[in-house]
Amino acid sequence: MATSFTPDLVTGIISFVLTLMVLSYLIGDNPLFRTAIYLFIGVTAGYVASVAWKLVLLPLLVKPMVEGTWSDRLLLAIPLFLGVLLFAKLSPRASSLGNASMALLVGVTAAAAIGGAVYGTILPQTMATINLFDLSAGGNLVEKMFEGVVLLVGTVSTLAYFHFGSRWKSTSESGNRFLNWIGWLGRVFIAITLGVIFAGVYAAALTAMIERLFSLWTFVSGLF
Repeated sequence: MATSFTPDLVTGIISFVLTLMVLSYLIGDNPLFRTAIYLFIGVTAGYVASVAWKLVLLPLLVKPMVEGTWSDRLLLAIPLFLGVLLFAKLSPRASSLGNASMALLVGVTAAAAIGGAVYGTILPQTMATINLFDLSAGGNLVEKMFEGVVLLVGTVSTLAYFHFGSRWKSTSESGNRFLNWIGWLGRVFIAITLGVIFAGVYAAALTAMIERLFSLWTFVSGLF
């Protein structure tokens, strides 16, 4: 009986072939693996471009420029002009024309990164450290104090490691053992954190590999 090529079957075959091409990296770098990576990068770039056009450029730039008022068009002319200047970076001779746009992008990105670090990391970390010493919240007093002390010591020692790291050589020569001890403790907490992150990344990669192998087995067994 001839097998009908349904859309699900075609999708399964493509997924099967691409998975084998990616797994071929186990025997070393080869053209099949590079081809699969190029396909993934191309598809990702195309998807990002389509999302940017549909969700950003079309509703926020093109439609207001065509259907908006003159005041809207004048306001949009500034980002449109700066965006066009970015294309000057494609030419070495005219690349200096895009410096203003690049400077604006770098400044906005840096401001967003700093704001995200302050409001998303520093303040929540500070409040989490303080809240662990809130004895009115209830719970086991000894356990809460232990967690609070560990979190406080880990935060302070890690910050001290980055702040005084460049001064360790000079301080160690003068016999300042306290900073050296704080720095060593900070390195311990950083090593534990990196170990946990590596374990999480390894577990995620292992889970993805198991899922791909299971999908290969399911596809092959479904054919027979």
